[in-house]
Amino acid sequence: MGRVRATVRAVIALTAAVLVFVAGVWGTLAITYSDPLDPAARWILGIVYAAASLATLAALASRRQRWRAMGTFSVLFLVLLVGWLTGVRASNDRAWQPEVARLAYADINGRQVTIHNVRNFDYRTEHDYVPRWEERNYNLDDLVSADLFAVYWMGPKIAHIIISVGFRDGAHLAISVETRRERGEGYSTLKGFFRQYELYYVVADERDVIRVRTNFRRPPEDVYLFRLQVPPERIRRVFLDYLRELNALRKNPEFYNTLTTNCTTVVWLHSRVNPEHLPFSWKLMVSGYVPEYLYETGMLDTSVSFPELQRQTHINQRAEAADDSPGFSRLIRAPLPTKAASRSERE
Repeated sequence: MGRVRATVRAVIALTAAVLVFVAGVWGTLAITYSDPLDPAARWILGIVYAAASLATLAALASRRQRWRAMGTFSVLFLVLLVGWLTGVRASNDRAWQPEVARLAYADINGRQVTIHNVRNFDYRTEHDYVPRWEERNYNLDDLVSADLFAVYWMGPKIAHIIISVGFRDGAHLAISVETRRERGEGYSTLKGFFRQYELYYVVADERDVIRVRTNFRRPPEDVYLFRLQVPPERIRRVFLDYLRELNALRKNPEFYNTLTTNCTTVVWLHSRVNPEHLPFSWKLMVSGYVPEYLYETGMLDTSVSFPELQRQTHINQRAEAADDSPGFSRLIRAPLPTKAASRSERE
């Protein structure tokens, strides 16, 4: 019986230590990235909080001090959490970078949709462009297809996911969930955990949002274009859900979060308007595996192996060749030559 009690106490102490460690690391970083505080106050409060966390961890070794220390630290953490949740507010009124300066929004009248502030920049380089914001009209009955772009820039495990919807006349409209950054502000994955960026939906012409990645960024990012095997009525539900969110963010801005509210999880959340939506998977969190997950669940073309499908859907060369052509969307979807045809052409 004594051994059982000792084991239970050890498990409780270990669990408490893990919780204090996680809360200590998170809280220290939250203070460090706390916008309402000046840099000196951040450093001082961060050091004080980190010291309190370490003191609590040390106190867990003592049965007499353990619970008193845990109680004190819990109150400290609760105060920090409440302050962090209430003291930092998302806003639409900042000095934004030009490429995220305007919010897209939609007027929905029955089957007719008008989308304002569709981005269609004319690029000379990644950072040198002529801004162009457009108004576009669509009929929901003409929405017939959806594609997924997977953009890789740092290895096979991480990808940026962009959804694009296609209409009967061959037009396409891309939606990319990104961070809305202020002028002079860079991107940090770590900062993305701590309410540093507003959530932003880039609604754009593919010649803008895809071409800037393939033709102008250096080094260029690897872009793959996958046709989703989804009935049009399901696509329309998701598209309308996106439009409602555009309008909601215009009134009530939200924060981007690297883990929970990002380019992949937001797509999955919108897909839940359909009863047949995909179940959640760890591959949605490791975004580079999203195309493979869709292939496994039958949402991509399974008539060829996944490696062959990847080969067929890599569009960088086609995008570079299409460049600023008005037919950019059509040209990047042109079929690749088969292996046999390629051999014949070389001969």
